[in-house]
Amino acid sequence: MSDNNKAMRKLKLHVGMSIDGCIAGPNNEMDWIDFTWDEKFREYEDRLHEPVDTILLGRKMTDDFITTWSNFVKKPDDPWYPFAKKMIETPKIVFTKSLTKSEWPNTEIATGDLKEEITNLKSQEGGDIIVYGGASFDSSLIKENLIDEYYLFINPVAIGNGKTIFGDLKEVRKLSLVESIAFDSGTVLLHYEVKRN
Repeated sequence: MSDNNKAMRKLKLHVGMSIDGCIAGPNNEMDWIDFTWDEKFREYEDRLHEPVDTILLGRKMTDDFITTWSNFVKKPDDPWYPFAKKMIETPKIVFTKSLTKSEWPNTEIATGDLKEEITNLKSQEGGDIIVYGGASFDSSLIKENLIDEYYLFINPVAIGNGKTIFGDLKEVRKLSLVESIAFDSGTVLLHYEVKRN
């Protein structure tokens, strides 16, 4: 395949969400997200991350993300240990305007124009890219139409007031449903692809 025709790497958004469209409370509360993940859920996460070789994070999300998975890595008997190990070992890129060097292992810093940086990253050789947020970072990626696939994990809860990720859209964004999966916890995965002209 020529360079002009080679497939771009996919950018996938992975996010937990309430049924009223919030991904965090007004003060970043996430205690309403159901973390009673069963074997079916873990197996799905493993499949989702199989082709992924890069993780993107916003600055505000990075500390919690790396701390959480680092704690799981300390527990080899935990069912999440293999997945946590992959989360820690997968190279990460943190998008920030406040840092010039990484505070975390296996992590690079990106400070340039978001659209330019992501477009360049997607054009490079490699596997898929997955993004975990937080809210403002996700919103910026969505606004610039950089997300290729959405993995929305809808939790069976409404929180009434919180942070959303689609509020900056200036036009209708049409998506195609790829699959939906209900887990025993009541969380439902909605997997969408962006319709590109």
